[in-house]
Amino acid sequence: MEYFVSYYDYYQPEAYVPSSDTFIEKDASINDHIEQMRLSATKALLERKDAIIVTTVSCIYGLGSPETYLRMVMHIDRGDKLDQRALLRRLADLQYTRNDMDFARATFRVRGDVIDIYPAESDLEAIRIELFDDEVESLSAFDPLTGEVIRKLPRFTFYPKSHYVTPRETLVEAMENIKVELQERLEYLRSQNKLVEAQRLEQRTRFDLEMMLELGYCNGIENYSRYLSGRPSGAPPPTLFDYLPADALLVIDESHVSVPQVGAMYKGDRSRKETLVEYGFRLPSALDNRPMRFDEWEAISPQTIFVSATPGNYEAEHAGRIVEQVVRPTGLVDPQIEIRPALTQVDDLLSEIHKRAALEERVLVTTLTKRMSEDLTDYLSDHGVRVRYLHSDIDTVERVEIIRDLRLGTFDVLVGINLLREGLDMPEVSLVAILDADKEGFLRSDRSLIQTIGRAARNLNGRAILYADRITGSMERAIGETERRREKQIAFNLEHGITPKGVFKDVADIMEGATVPGSRSKKRKGMAKAAEENARYENELRSPSEINKRIRQLEEKMYQLARDLEFEAAAQMRDEIGKLRERLLAV
Repeated sequence: MEYFVSYYDYYQPEAYVPSSDTFIEKDASINDHIEQMRLSATKALLERKDAIIVTTVSCIYGLGSPETYLRMVMHIDRGDKLDQRALLRRLADLQYTRNDMDFARATFRVRGDVIDIYPAESDLEAIRIELFDDEVESLSAFDPLTGEVIRKLPRFTFYPKSHYVTPRETLVEAMENIKVELQERLEYLRSQNKLVEAQRLEQRTRFDLEMMLELGYCNGIENYSRYLSGRPSGAPPPTLFDYLPADALLVIDESHVSVPQVGAMYKGDRSRKETLVEYGFRLPSALDNRPMRFDEWEAISPQTIFVSATPGNYEAEHAGRIVEQVVRPTGLVDPQIEIRPALTQVDDLLSEIHKRAALEERVLVTTLTKRMSEDLTDYLSDHGVRVRYLHSDIDTVERVEIIRDLRLGTFDVLVGINLLREGLDMPEVSLVAILDADKEGFLRSDRSLIQTIGRAARNLNGRAILYADRITGSMERAIGETERRREKQIAFNLEHGITPKGVFKDVADIMEGATVPGSRSKKRKGMAKAAEENARYENELRSPSEINKRIRQLEEKMYQLARDLEFEAAAQMRDEIGKLRERLLAV
């Protein structure tokens, strides 16, 4: 089981704003642990037939070519004849660095005839090569912390530090092709009297070429991926899909949301890159460093299972076979649905909340706007209800804490807009209230209504109330589908003698991998105080040099927080940096 997601804690793509003649340099903070997991994922795909990879839509973004990647792999068997210097040079080609003091991932150390190598894709084991007279006498895996030998190995395969590593001969050939394109582009820009753009492009590209010649890579090397991968202009970039075997199976969860995301990535990336090319910051070939287009994704996708409680039109049109998994082994049926008048929805809701709170059950309420969710929260709170709201302005970590607190009974009611849908699994919720259910639109479409109603399907007493003055087409379809599923489950229960049972889920499940409950609240108070001090300090900044200095200071703090896995605090720093950059553009 492997994990492949974006490895950026913070990512600011390079961009150019022509109106203010402002170039924003690419800035990123890579999470070392996630990078290790990405390398481990591709290694598993290349070596095993039983690999399961959990990924996000980031899998359609460019990755190093698997053909080039495999050409850089180094195999070592016990008994091999090896020249130590040649071995160390080979490790340098894999972008490993020698460090006899700090033994970390993608480094190696040499002690006489013993070479310790910490594989780039490993987080638990390092490899020890013991030589005798230029022969591999022993090959073993050991604990990099204690030095204890875990097991002896007959052979081992070392993979490069990065997916973008390139053989020297390919790199030299790519550099020649880059020079040819550079010359053609410079001639074009000068013919258009774009002398500043030509000078800028030549300076930036020649610097990159010099870095590639000396180090084997440069910052932003992915912008030359067309030449490094040997693919023609306009060809789809190599991605994680290129590492999949021919008989792979793709399972897309919540496909009605995931599939549209695939198509949305290409256009935003394209418009930003076209500006960079037009103003001489990048060669036209940089446009080939992009996510896959939707048609390219369709062409490369293996056999696919779309999983969704509310499949979209795309799934319906492309599915060769539809399999319903409506019945639950617990016997739980979908919630009963009531329609009540919208005119008295708030007072009626308050009455229902008091009933559920007395039974120690929870309530979800969905509104149409952020302002309405906040106003409703204030109103319910004024009437003695323990209530919180949840919307897009609340960061991811805090959202998880809010959901945990709801399940623990810290409060009884959660008010939201569009976040109380897919993925929320809360058996304690017995009532879902949908305000203004008759307002047709994205938030009140049949799919949205079915997803929201389904949040009460984990509770034995589940019920959904739709407040509306008329029954819309979306409401009719959502109610009809929910009733169909109810009837199917009830018939199944009767046929098999099943008595519905409530679901019991440990609250700790939802916070797995996070900190101990309660520990973050103290940190948040400290961070809130720090944020207030930061805000006062930022207001005193006046000149561009002062703002730039402050940005650099905050960036250092942000990277340190990310290294310490304090992602919430790092995100706050990132937001502060974003505000300062906006001020810098306005100065």
